[in-house]
Amino acid sequence: MTVKPVFEHPFERAGVIAPGLPILPPGVERHPVPGGGSRAVAVFRGDEISLLNREGGQVAELVHFAPDRSSDAGRMGARGRGRPDGIIATLSNGSPSGARVFKALERAGFDIAAGDAFTAFDAGSRAGDTASFTCECDGLLIVAAPGGPMAPDAQDAPTEIVLYVRRADPAAAKPDLGPPDPLADPLQDFNIQPGNARAYEVKAGEFIQIVDVKGRECSDFQAFSLRALDRGLEREIDPTTTRSLMGTLYPEPGIFSKYWTVDHEPLVEIVQDTCGRHDTFGLACTARYYEDLGYPGHVNCSDNINADLARFGVRPRGGWPAINFFFNTMLDDANAIGMDDPWSRPGDYVLLRALSDLVCVSTACPCDVDPANGWNPTDIQVRTYRAGEEFSRSIGYRKSAEADVEETKKTGFHDCFARHTRDFVEYNGYWLPNSFANYGPIAEYWACREKAAVMDLSPLRKYEVTGPDAEALLQRCVTRDVKKLSQGQVVYTAMCYEHGGMIDDGTIYRLGDNNFRWIGGNDTSGLWLREQAEKLGLNAWVRSSTDQLHNIAVQGPLSREILAEVFWTPPTRPSVEELGWFRLTVARIGDVHGTAVVISRTGYSGELGYEIFCHPKDAVEVFDAVWKAGAPKGLAPLGLAALDMIRIEAGLIFAGSEFDDQTDPMEAGIGFTVPLKSKTDDFIGRAALEERKAHPHRKLVGFDVEGGVVPSPGDCVRLGKAQVGEITSAMKSPILGKVIALGRVAIAHAQPGTALEIGQLDGQQKRLKATVVPYPHFDPKKERVKGNYS
Repeated sequence: MTVKPVFEHPFERAGVIAPGLPILPPGVERHPVPGGGSRAVAVFRGDEISLLNREGGQVAELVHFAPDRSSDAGRMGARGRGRPDGIIATLSNGSPSGARVFKALERAGFDIAAGDAFTAFDAGSRAGDTASFTCECDGLLIVAAPGGPMAPDAQDAPTEIVLYVRRADPAAAKPDLGPPDPLADPLQDFNIQPGNARAYEVKAGEFIQIVDVKGRECSDFQAFSLRALDRGLEREIDPTTTRSLMGTLYPEPGIFSKYWTVDHEPLVEIVQDTCGRHDTFGLACTARYYEDLGYPGHVNCSDNINADLARFGVRPRGGWPAINFFFNTMLDDANAIGMDDPWSRPGDYVLLRALSDLVCVSTACPCDVDPANGWNPTDIQVRTYRAGEEFSRSIGYRKSAEADVEETKKTGFHDCFARHTRDFVEYNGYWLPNSFANYGPIAEYWACREKAAVMDLSPLRKYEVTGPDAEALLQRCVTRDVKKLSQGQVVYTAMCYEHGGMIDDGTIYRLGDNNFRWIGGNDTSGLWLREQAEKLGLNAWVRSSTDQLHNIAVQGPLSREILAEVFWTPPTRPSVEELGWFRLTVARIGDVHGTAVVISRTGYSGELGYEIFCHPKDAVEVFDAVWKAGAPKGLAPLGLAALDMIRIEAGLIFAGSEFDDQTDPMEAGIGFTVPLKSKTDDFIGRAALEERKAHPHRKLVGFDVEGGVVPSPGDCVRLGKAQVGEITSAMKSPILGKVIALGRVAIAHAQPGTALEIGQLDGQQKRLKATVVPYPHFDPKKERVKGNYS
């Protein structure tokens, strides 16, 4: 029987759209199946099963087990093909999803090798393709998106399949937006309805998870040192102390993660946060707040906290300073504190670790008279876990507003860099080193300028663009002329919207006639490519390979010498010594039998440099081989702090600084990527860019700044009282011995030699003298990038 698949849609009401709050029809469940992974779901007779092929080109393998442990694909209306080798592979590849499915099979006593497998989709399936089945028997359904590690020169990355189940009996469906599954076996697990509070004890080392079950709900949190309470003292989290010691509005997972008392004792640290927007300024809501709004007698969190803490001997207060999880506070230019709907989605949570024995209290805020809870208070779930559980530090990342949240990941090279530092920061969903204790940003900088440095660039987004129309797709979507790109060549380009604003900048690698790899700074560009392929009806596939290709960059005068000692290349490919600027080669460590990598002569430093791409499983081997050859020559690790310095000197742009979707490539300083004369084909944004180029308003320029004060990004640039531009990036250049900056100014004041002033404080009371100069400031002819150091 063929059933019509039903998928979620964004919440919409009275003209307000909330893509982050997807709505499923009643009785429908959604279960993502990760590429290379699997999922087990209980199914019942009459359930309608739909599969969505998210990116195309991905086979799905399924097995159904009946309660009597038999397996017959016919019970799903499908034709069986025997042993489920694809599912078995996902169970043995070490993936977290495979481990969970293996446990489910083990509990049920099912032998996966005896399963009667059936498939959906094939290698030619398109993004958005669907397949549907009807379950004719109760049982357990296993769905896998099989695929092994992708070789660096291949393009067969396994991608996500989404499973939807429409229950024949709505009573069997999961509760509408109920709490997500626990992270582990909980010690305590309780629900707090709006307008209530709950106090609870937590031992040192145990974990506290606070879940916004339905989204857009605030939860006030406070913790007391139990040791201090036993002495008759109240020592709870102090928001002001916490902000002062952490240097942030609120702690986040990483180094600056702790909440402190006024005695400078840390009580809890935040381990995971999938929302990323909280408050430490306001009190938990009070009786006075509602009275002043005309709602006397309104239930409030402060009174609720008082009532439940009384059993621990804590004195009542008129208003409780608290950590207001999920509360969306805003500070405006007039120093007013405002609020809006919370950012939290259904199931978003924070995970804390107790650093001492504690008495904690959590609330579900009852406020229904302002946007604090999206005008609709809902419930909060609190769970605690034993001290021995292992939870990785994570800040929730989403590829788009509609996407599922992902934990912060470690790159394949993470443990290699962790030998030299604990200073990691979150960057686009990954942990990257910021600096190295035994070096420091200045030493890392000089290593790159004088010898060589190695850096982790794995978070760059990689998308495999393949198919007969792959070239046509890219020709339509980027500003460069892709028709002129040879196999083995790399080109740097911009990607723009119709109005000319930039989506991203990135590089295109041509691996074959119909095989390309897009490498950009964000997922928006890859998703845009896939959207355009579908919109234009092109025979092309765009599949994410970011998690299959991690890369380090080795940059500096000695980079060629170091890598030449490490990598072998086949006779048909250029060697490291022969590799030209913006070219790529396929290589192996040591000899013909070594681990495969792709090397490109590209970088982000203004120096001779290379990028090395490999599968994450091979990352340690690749790093160790490079380090062994490079360390005797002075190779040093380089973090984000030093990377920002070298890229500013070299005039290399960065998203969110030199460009955004309101900036065209000419205004971003990369007008050379828009060859309007030589590229005659139309491309997205061409008409707007022709108009913008003919009538420019702003230009990216360099500044030499007098004195030693370094401007901040966003500082205004003024001529007299008038603002004529703003600073995008700035630094104190070690090699030039002066403060330099990049900024965008009005065309009328963009000529080299123009004297301007950079405004600080309110833009008027403090001015830094600056002169417009050509950029890049360092090596403007790019001789060093070309390898010319003589």
